[in-house]
Amino acid sequence: MKKWISIITLLFLVACKSSEPELVSSEYYYTCSMHPQIVENKPGLCPICHMDLIKVKRTQSAPDEVSLNEEQIRLANVVTAQVIEEGVGAKDVLTGVVTEDESRTSTVTSWIQGRVDKLYYKNTADFVPRGAPVFSIFSEELRNAQQEYLAAIEKKRTLDNSIVDFDRIIDAAAQKLKVMGITSSQIEALKKEGKAPGLTTYYSPVSGTIIELPILEGGYVQAGDVVMRLADYSTLWVQAQVYPNQLATMREGDKVQLDFPDLAELRLPGKIAFISPEIMPDSRLAQVRIEVANKNKVLKPGMAAYVLFERKAEKTPVLPVDAVIRDKDKNIVWIQTGEGNFKWREVKLGEESNRQVAVVSGLNAGDKVVVSGVYLLNSEYLLKKGLSGGHAH
Repeated sequence: MKKWISIITLLFLVACKSSEPELVSSEYYYTCSMHPQIVENKPGLCPICHMDLIKVKRTQSAPDEVSLNEEQIRLANVVTAQVIEEGVGAKDVLTGVVTEDESRTSTVTSWIQGRVDKLYYKNTADFVPRGAPVFSIFSEELRNAQQEYLAAIEKKRTLDNSIVDFDRIIDAAAQKLKVMGITSSQIEALKKEGKAPGLTTYYSPVSGTIIELPILEGGYVQAGDVVMRLADYSTLWVQAQVYPNQLATMREGDKVQLDFPDLAELRLPGKIAFISPEIMPDSRLAQVRIEVANKNKVLKPGMAAYVLFERKAEKTPVLPVDAVIRDKDKNIVWIQTGEGNFKWREVKLGEESNRQVAVVSGLNAGDKVVVSGVYLLNSEYLLKKGLSGGHAH
């Protein structure tokens, strides 16, 4: 009887042992094809999707490497790309204000002393074409000079002889009128008319928009007094302010792009025309002047402007920003070292622009860097090596 009890007990123990899950050697592990972060040392079901775990052979990779089979690479969507060298520059956005181009402003002044009897333009912002009449003036001084010119002509007609050179006298009188701002056509009209006019009209030598009109109709002026100031709005300035640390990358002649909040869909090219050599003591900012063409006259002085300036950079290896794992202490990328083998590498980053980031050190042109699936790859590394087994975290 005791013999049968021993046999039954032995069979029961064998049956219990055979029902336990199969343990595998340390050379293999079990993982889920859909969730490679699941790692077990025995077969079973994935706790996430409940699919059967698959058996995978462990690889003998270096401490800073991880190896994946083709199925894991496909499921994790691991994609690599060769590192290329490009110039990545950061874009700065400066605020500015549209102003008139001071190099394109003109001043209409009075040539003589007298009374302004008529102003042909009486409002600022009026446009004055070149050659248009600006004001008519009564001047005793000018009237006397006109009469001297007419008297010289009359004397030549009545007293012409070889002793007196009346042509020289007439030329001197005409030159005096020109010094007073009288044009050749006006002198010819005076000669033809034969008498001095009561009022003499002066014309604009340039075209432009009136930005200043200090004289009133009926007022008196002296020689040299400003009658009006004109601005040519075909080209304008944008005055922008920059921080001193931004000046190092700016040069006169650099191209910029200009946006205008009041003209939402308008973007115009501009050129840096002047960089102030001084820093304003109150704001600690520097002044930069941008020249912009105003062909359709849509820009007006006083408008706000945004200046988009791209800082130039030397060629350096660049990556998509998503290829970099950013940590508080370091920046990590994964490079492919062989078929299914990947190694993490610490890099130093530079300027970032348009979802691209420059790599100052740590990479070379031609390196194959993981640009997709980098976080899943990093997770696989941490799970296989353990949080203390490496530094890619």
